[in-house]
Amino acid sequence: MKYQNTVSGKFISRPNRFVAQVEISGQTQTVHVKNTGRCKELLLPGAEVILTRSDNPARKTKYDLIAVYKPGLGLVNIDSQAPNTVMLEWLKTAPAEFPDITKIKPEFVYGRSRFDFYVECGKRKILIEVKGCTLEIDSVGYFPDAPTQRGVKHLEELARAVEDGYECFLAFVIAMPGVTKVLPNMETHPQFGEALDAAVRAGVKILYLPCRVEEDSLKIEK
Repeated sequence: MKYQNTVSGKFISRPNRFVAQVEISGQTQTVHVKNTGRCKELLLPGAEVILTRSDNPARKTKYDLIAVYKPGLGLVNIDSQAPNTVMLEWLKTAPAEFPDITKIKPEFVYGRSRFDFYVECGKRKILIEVKGCTLEIDSVGYFPDAPTQRGVKHLEELARAVEDGYECFLAFVIAMPGVTKVLPNMETHPQFGEALDAAVRAGVKILYLPCRVEEDSLKIEK
């Protein structure tokens, strides 16, 4: 995926989950943060951030914060909408995991959940739930960075869908360099880790999708 009208800035503070104060070209601007997660280890005072300028003149916030440079790691994309976008782009390339795709349906309702993608490959009927990973510790990704009851529900529903004959995947889109695997963040949300373990034992498969992260783009590499 490509971004338009990107600019760099210096992070100042984050008054709440939705907005931040950023210095852009010497002026302090209130910007929209495209990630409601904590991102505490990323959004530190003085951090270099990447933003896109909105083309909507009526918007109160004229910029969206999409990425941040983490010392010792590199550029981390924190746009919470990006993982689904790059996942769709990747599926359309007919990757080895999903050859001969005949149908891709985003936002597919099953049970009490809405999953990111329903895919058909021949006789295979596949459900895919996408999670973006931005938390890194010692070159290992961790998910989630904040408790997610919705994530637990998704795992429980995927396990039930396996019993109904679906092939089910939890796909971690890793939006940062140098990280190739993701572990459950047991310190932050042990219930998610327990649900992940149960889902895998039930037959849910895990995809790890490292990305190439640039200031104006994001793409699944492998």
